Amino acid sequence: MLTAAPLLWAGNAVVGRTVHALVGPSMLNFLRWLLAFIVLLPIAWRVLRPDSALWPHWRRYSMLGLLGIGSYNALQYLALQTSTPVNVTLVASGTPVWMLIVGTLCFGARVARRQVVGAMLSIAGVLLVLSRGDWQHLIALRLVPGDLYMVLATIAWAFYSWLLMRTSEPAALRGRWSDFLMAQMVFGVAWSGAFAGAEWTVGGYHDIQWGWPLVLALVFIVVGPALLAYRFWGEGVKQGGPVLAGFFLNLTPLFAAIMSAAFLGEVPHLYHGLAFLLIVGGIVATSWRR
Repeated sequence: MLTAAPLLWAGNAVVGRTVHALVGPSMLNFLRWLLAFIVLLPIAWRVLRPDSALWPHWRRYSMLGLLGIGSYNALQYLALQTSTPVNVTLVASGTPVWMLIVGTLCFGARVARRQVVGAMLSIAGVLLVLSRGDWQHLIALRLVPGDLYMVLATIAWAFYSWLLMRTSEPAALRGRWSDFLMAQMVFGVAWSGAFAGAEWTVGGYHDIQWGWPLVLALVFIVVGPALLAYRFWGEGVKQGGPVLAGFFLNLTPLFAAIMSAAFLGEVPHLYHGLAFLLIVGGIVATSWRR
């Protein structure tokens, strides 16, 4: 399960890149979560009842829906308009660094020396991706906009992850993965719909090119990355623990590189491999226990 989730999320990046000319990024995100909401409704409808534990904590779940479903996924699809799946997933692998920074600055988390070393390694890996292996690109600020959008997405995910840990709702709402995901989707669909409306109005994305390529892409990203991956990841973390799961998460750019070469003809470069090693080295250093 811990291997299947990164495989599906890598497929999400590849598919998002494949259909980037068929639908706007925010609209794609809205359609993804609206359909996932409909699919999940038969098994998680109790969350929407008036006496559900969701409503007393609606502010918390509204923020989780904004950061995890509305912002992160929309920014990822926006990043794929101008960047490659390999770059996007490699930049996303630097999320533990932003987890460390956000936790220290905003949530009072303590920083150990090994975490600083791990952060420096991971930042070096992300900078290597942003520079395309040429440090002159950083000096001249010749960065692909999609890479910067993905940096913003990882920051949003870091805030989302820390808010997940600051739980105050009853355990019953978090006990079932479907109920917990539905509680976030209630507000996440609303946020993503608002972003899609803004994109349609001022973003220049006025056409959706319906056809089998887009329909099949929606079926995959709804069933795979949006539902099955969350289910697999939640169960895998429960059985294996978050530290072990963190190492499996770094399989995502590896899977993305393989699928990009197979389906998009985007062959990875040497700097992608070096960045992958730096980022994984950073995660290992951060998670090391004596």
